[in-house]
Amino acid sequence: MNKIEKIIIGTNNEGKYKEICALLPKNIKKYSPKEFGIPSPEETGKTFKKNSLIKASYFSNKTNLVCLSDDSGLEINLLSGNPGIYSSRWSGKKNNFNLAIKKIFKEMENKKRNWINVNGARFICYMTLFFPNGKTYFSKGVVKGKILNEKKGKNGFGYDPIFIPQGYVKTFGEMKPRFKMSIDHRSKAFFKFKKFFL
Repeated sequence: MNKIEKIIIGTNNEGKYKEICALLPKNIKKYSPKEFGIPSPEETGKTFKKNSLIKASYFSNKTNLVCLSDDSGLEINLLSGNPGIYSSRWSGKKNNFNLAIKKIFKEMENKKRNWINVNGARFICYMTLFFPNGKTYFSKGVVKGKILNEKKGKNGFGYDPIFIPQGYVKTFGEMKPRFKMSIDHRSKAFFKFKKFFL
């Protein structure tokens, strides 16, 4: 198996791009779609896996590079798994996650007034490694936890300030980035791809 020497990270989300780059070995040349002026494709899939594949195949076909892409999101039990694959879309066109977090609090309040004791949730990440010859590999990472009823911490991005992973007392937003990335859903998914990069 040939080791990958250069790769395009299939996202225009800066926070996600940084996190995926940090998971990859330093000696690999990493490209962002922004460097090629490529906008993101429409995510028309009904699952994380399908949307991850849509992005990976799209960016790989546009650049003829190997692409590593992920689709990830937050599933909340009380909201029947929402926002799920629409996690990013809840933040609106400007990716304002303050709006998305307010929406989560409002929806949970509508379901149950005192929801703080029934706030089980999980972050899910599906990664796709797509080669220009069409070879495709998938992996999945899940972190269970709960939703906090206020934002805590300035690190990370998205829903990190309201998610406390199981076994911890701090939100992802309060954790040091390096530590958070060592236990989160994205690193769990990436772990299965390590053999391609060693």
